[in-house]
Amino acid sequence: MKKLAIILILGIGCIYANAQVTFDLDVQKPGASISADMYGVFFEDINFGADGGLYAELVKNRSFEFDQPFTGWTPFGDVTVKSEKPCFDRNPNYIQMNESGLRRGTGLENEGFRKIGYKQNAAYNFSFYARVNDGGEKKFRIELVSSKEEIVGKGEILVSGNEWKKYSVSLKSAVTDAKGKLRIVLETRGIVDVDHISMFPAETWKNRPNGLRKDLVEALYDLQPKVFRFPGGCIIEGNTLETRYQWKNSVGPVENRPLNENRWNYTFKHRFFPDYYQTYGLGFFEFFQLCEDLGAEPLPVVSCGLACQFESTECVEVHDLEPYIQDAVDLIEFANGAVTTKWGKVRAEMGHPAPFNMKYIAIGNEQWGEGYVERLVKFMEVLRKKHPEIQIIGSSGPFSDGKEFDYLWPKMKELKVDLVDEHYYKSPDWFLKNAARYDSYDRTGPKVFAGEYAGHHESRDNNMIAAIAEAAFMTGLERNADVVRLATYAPLFAHVDAWQWKPDLIWFDNLNVVRTPNYYVQQMYAHNSGTKVLPIKMNGENVTGQDGLYASSSLDETTSEIIVKVANTSAEVKDIKININGLKNPVLNKRVEITVLHSTVPGAVNTLEKPDNVAPARTFVDAGEDGFTLKAQSNAFYVCRLKLK
Repeated sequence: MKKLAIILILGIGCIYANAQVTFDLDVQKPGASISADMYGVFFEDINFGADGGLYAELVKNRSFEFDQPFTGWTPFGDVTVKSEKPCFDRNPNYIQMNESGLRRGTGLENEGFRKIGYKQNAAYNFSFYARVNDGGEKKFRIELVSSKEEIVGKGEILVSGNEWKKYSVSLKSAVTDAKGKLRIVLETRGIVDVDHISMFPAETWKNRPNGLRKDLVEALYDLQPKVFRFPGGCIIEGNTLETRYQWKNSVGPVENRPLNENRWNYTFKHRFFPDYYQTYGLGFFEFFQLCEDLGAEPLPVVSCGLACQFESTECVEVHDLEPYIQDAVDLIEFANGAVTTKWGKVRAEMGHPAPFNMKYIAIGNEQWGEGYVERLVKFMEVLRKKHPEIQIIGSSGPFSDGKEFDYLWPKMKELKVDLVDEHYYKSPDWFLKNAARYDSYDRTGPKVFAGEYAGHHESRDNNMIAAIAEAAFMTGLERNADVVRLATYAPLFAHVDAWQWKPDLIWFDNLNVVRTPNYYVQQMYAHNSGTKVLPIKMNGENVTGQDGLYASSSLDETTSEIIVKVANTSAEVKDIKININGLKNPVLNKRVEITVLHSTVPGAVNTLEKPDNVAPARTFVDAGEDGFTLKAQSNAFYVCRLKLK
């Protein structure tokens, strides 16, 4: 038995012994330029990613415009919904509170988005609009209530006059609680009308009013995306044309941006959220402003006049497309126009006189068929004439291959769109097998925008298996930078208590943020893109899965560094000798900076309890005269940077 055990141990040792391989990299043969906008993210209002997520508003249904006006609210006493002589014409509902001296009082509580998260000693800015029936002074008590039904913060507001006015108060929480709520009580006898009840953390991103949730934006900022696609996705299409996303409804005073139904509230019956709407508080101005903050190129998507083709056959007749085309033209004016133009003036009045310098626009999302092509033609005829400087993105349909894909690509070439949007939500195995997907693409046609992609493990978790597969696939995006110009992982955000779809790049609850292994893969690419592709070979061939290895290399001309990316998807440790050929001055005793994402558990994930279970680590190895050796662990992704003389 002892002899057999020794044999078994030796056998296992052979299986996992370091395998020796060689990569050859040539610095004298730089290839295509890598787009400065290459790596980015795609935002869609799914998984409560906007209201209840990136948008920092804590009150759900703040204007009582949901189909059920008291959704999110628990009224007590005499509280009714009214709409006569409203404060805001596009959000006409408000509540009337009648306090007649009953001991129970009159008021209401708001549950927030799966409750309200409070942080100890943090301030919260509460506000509402009110008018008093008899014009006299009335007092309101505002309370922050914990999950234990304890009052953990309070303030008061005095209102008066029979005209609508805005009132506000700052509240401070005495505790940290992820599951609190908000209570509003009218203490003085009388009748008061109240509308647009709002509360934001005092500390938002850049401390802006109507701001964004700071920790979520910080996660984006640390990612350093170079392009930001928004606001969808399928919400651009809508399940009906009436519920499509209309950017003009998302600008101007936030109180008067009309509510829209979110198509993800009922799309998945097993993840049914009838309380999911869009307030448009996070609108196109805020998206453009966020892109500017992040240093990312804005890439807005507009409706082409087709409702979601998976859900509906509703469409705008081609001869009736003018309002949709005009929306696209006006969007360019809103983003880039002078303050003397109609929509440039709107932008300036919102606080940004300078243009946002938008250069991309996508027409439609995942549309397909002849109906899409004939509508795209009409858009292009106008946009090419009025705005030849704007790059137009067309669709290849919802899938990465098949009938519609094969029909649309030749049409996109014929129309001479600038980029073609490809989507692929596939298994990790598909990503590994398709690392060479773009090696054989037409070099003279439209460029590729990998607009939505993610590795879908059978568990649909954001685990290391999916993340490393994505890293391997992305070596092919980088190697083919002359074809692939933009790439955005999707979707971006998901609330742990209110998601419809997974996997997602960043998860969160009311107080915390989880950066997934997939997030770190995207970060490692975005931080290390380089400016020119360098050829890297294994036995004279591109490294696209031989021995479970994938690789790409680039030159960063701004820092004079060679960047090598390696994904080891095998079960073996690999000793990889990376020969750097063509050096005019040999590299002697220089350190190679290495960032590695690795886990011994292929299914490892990051969670609220263990947000740093998987995270990049940094190390160094010495370089010789003509290269260096990388000991690549299994199930790992490496980025190596070597400074040239």
